[in-house]
Amino acid sequence: MTSPTAAPDTAALHARIQDSFDRSGLMLHLGARLGDVAPGRTHIHLPYSATLTQHLGYFHAGATTSIADAAGGFAGMTLAPLGHTVLSVEFKINMLAPARGESLEAVGRVIRSGRTLTVVQVDVYALNADEKTPIALMQQTLINLPEPA
Repeated sequence: MTSPTAAPDTAALHARIQDSFDRSGLMLHLGARLGDVAPGRTHIHLPYSATLTQHLGYFHAGATTSIADAAGGFAGMTLAPLGHTVLSVEFKINMLAPARGESLEAVGRVIRSGRTLTVVQVDVYALNADEKTPIALMQQTLINLPEPA
């Protein structure tokens, strides 16, 4: 039995989140990849592709929102009990700047993890050479659910 103050098994946590990420058809379709995973925090990266743009050549808001939703969901899932998962029930996203760059990075961070609901903040950045520009901010509410059999 682990003591309540023991450090979480980060390899097992990453494997749990990676397994769920790998079952996400949309993330596969977009070409997204899971980055850092820690308790209450995840990063998702999305390389630039012309297939992910809107008419002006920026990353489409749909692609931006999709990785933000996933980053927040997986951040919440890192704190969900074993045998449980999360599902988005609400989010609000603000686009702060045109999303242009070599890639996007969505960083989900749990603000409050409750028994039923979890509130997450997600920052999305456009990465270009040495620049990291904030391009979106999301607040998200998740519900904790038992994983389906």
